[in-house]
Amino acid sequence: MNGIKRSVELFRAFRHEGTDPARFYGLLADDTVSDASRFCQLNGSTVLDVGGASGYVADAFRAAGSRALTVEYDVDQMNEHGRNLMDGIIGDGCELPLATGSVDIGYSSNVLEHVVSHRRMLAEMVRVVSPGGVIYITFTNWLSPWGGHETSPWHYLGGEWAAKRFERKTGSPAKNRYGVSLFPLSVAEVLGWCRSCPDVIVLDAFPRYYPRWTKMLLKVPVLRELLTWNLVVVMRRKSGAASEP
Repeated sequence: MNGIKRSVELFRAFRHEGTDPARFYGLLADDTVSDASRFCQLNGSTVLDVGGASGYVADAFRAAGSRALTVEYDVDQMNEHGRNLMDGIIGDGCELPLATGSVDIGYSSNVLEHVVSHRRMLAEMVRVVSPGGVIYITFTNWLSPWGGHETSPWHYLGGEWAAKRFERKTGSPAKNRYGVSLFPLSVAEVLGWCRSCPDVIVLDAFPRYYPRWTKMLLKVPVLRELLTWNLVVVMRRKSGAASEP
């Protein structure tokens, strides 16, 4: 898939995420692995998926010939959708239980907005990747239409207010609680960190679900926060990088 056709397929699948998760997450995993292959050799590479839940993406990397390991913080998510995670360990993205330079590819999807320190997690992702390796990060930025996750679009009126509204309406607290497990992360913050990190080169950055030519949105400061929806940043660790970024 490519261009507008790809975007339409992804958004159609996303609409059925709750009722047919295998379709959406399987499609997204295949799309991710296909895109990652533009930046590195997958066959024979060691891949780390941080926050990979039950392992859809790890499975797709294995199908491409990679050795994949998943680090997941929430043990319940390891078995979500009736699946059983293969080659997974419990761990924190801000303190990865891996040696420095131990993997060829570091990948994480929609985890960065859920950690207390996105800077610490980004630094950890860089640390565990070997020199010359690739870091592929995606996250949902706060001011996008889905920035509040299940509380969207009411997060535009304030994260705490949106969380309380959700609980009033549903009778249950939001899974992604503002200020506890969901934080207002911006495109500018992440791009700024990645571009200023001395140990990496930014290879690409683009809205995840849109045609690739829409990366021009990232040049417009306010517009990119509202329209990006989900940002992908791809970095390569420099060959002479220090062991602790």
